[in-house]
Amino acid sequence: MRILHTSDWHLGRSFHRVSLLDAQAAFLDHLVGTVRAREVDAVVVAGDVYDRAVPPLAAVELFDQALHRLAEAGVPTVMISGNHDSARRLGVGAGLIGRAGIHLRTDPAHCGTPVLLSDAHGEVAFYGLPYLEPALVRDEFKTSKAGHEAVLGAAMERVRADLAGRDEGIRSVVLAHAFVAGGAPSESERDITVGGVASVPAGVFDGVDYVALGHLHGSQALTERVRYAGSPLAYSFSETAHRKTMWLVDLGPRGEIAAERIDCPVPRALARIRGPLDGLLDDPELARHEESWVEATLTDAVRPADPMARLAERFPHTLSLLFDPERGDDDPLASYARRLAGRTDQQIAEDFVAHVRGGAGPDEEERAVLRGAFDDVRVDAVVREVTP
Repeated sequence: MRILHTSDWHLGRSFHRVSLLDAQAAFLDHLVGTVRAREVDAVVVAGDVYDRAVPPLAAVELFDQALHRLAEAGVPTVMISGNHDSARRLGVGAGLIGRAGIHLRTDPAHCGTPVLLSDAHGEVAFYGLPYLEPALVRDEFKTSKAGHEAVLGAAMERVRADLAGRDEGIRSVVLAHAFVAGGAPSESERDITVGGVASVPAGVFDGVDYVALGHLHGSQALTERVRYAGSPLAYSFSETAHRKTMWLVDLGPRGEIAAERIDCPVPRALARIRGPLDGLLDDPELARHEESWVEATLTDAVRPADPMARLAERFPHTLSLLFDPERGDDDPLASYARRLAGRTDQQIAEDFVAHVRGGAGPDEEERAVLRGAFDDVRVDAVVREVTP
């Protein structure tokens, strides 16, 4: 069975205030064209169809057009909701839409109920595990702990229990939206840390033939059978080096995997440039970035006059301007920036406690209180976003 694995469309998202709707439409044209040209048997979309719980109307219309085109192509499609989607909204009409071959899996209670598709070698069971926010699904899965590993493990127990009751030799595909250990994140994914832990081990998914992951925006293979498709477009300058692709996966009669990356259309190249303003304007090596979307970091000791206007003369698509003056090691601003670089909110809060106490950091009980506070704030934001 030939499967096209994609994820993280984020329909409705912009890039530094530049609309990406036309680029997203071009990607969906490419997806449908690939389905037809490469004789795809099934499409899987591993979450984050939309960029937010209540997407703009133009994004909803684009999604509706994509569903109609996939249905007209006669290719079954399995989709799950991600942490950016409202599972309830995305799942409206799932029963009716399923009759057209578009299978929306947004309800955690149905993790163990597969979509069954067939090829010349028999059935393939597709299990959709939507994004499982631990605090919201803990009761459904009756887990003693409210972490990602616990709820995903419980969901996979349902998958394995269902598989055990089916014919021997049936092949299986799991769609999941999660941060799996070993994956390389970027700056454009929303934080899903719970209790200080964001990732789950890949071993959670043992026992199935292929795991189609969503959430991380870089296309990557964690193992032969566990892969991220990544986002079809770049959504932050941290993705400058990404090659945006989909996975074309051939699932053999005994579960063998052969996978090929299918490149996605690139609306405009990205570039990160750094240096003094005059140097950036004069450097001939930067000519290749003159038509790119640019993030410029100026290192001038004194902020130059009209830097954005001057940059735009050479780089008309400059979208982000940052200042990072070169400072000596004894500069207090430089040392403060270094202390904050790469640190989590939890670590910064613990540093603050140590500072106000004159050096004594929080004990384990106090760290737990801080973790709980950050978790409560994050979960509250999720609940308020998806509640009508």
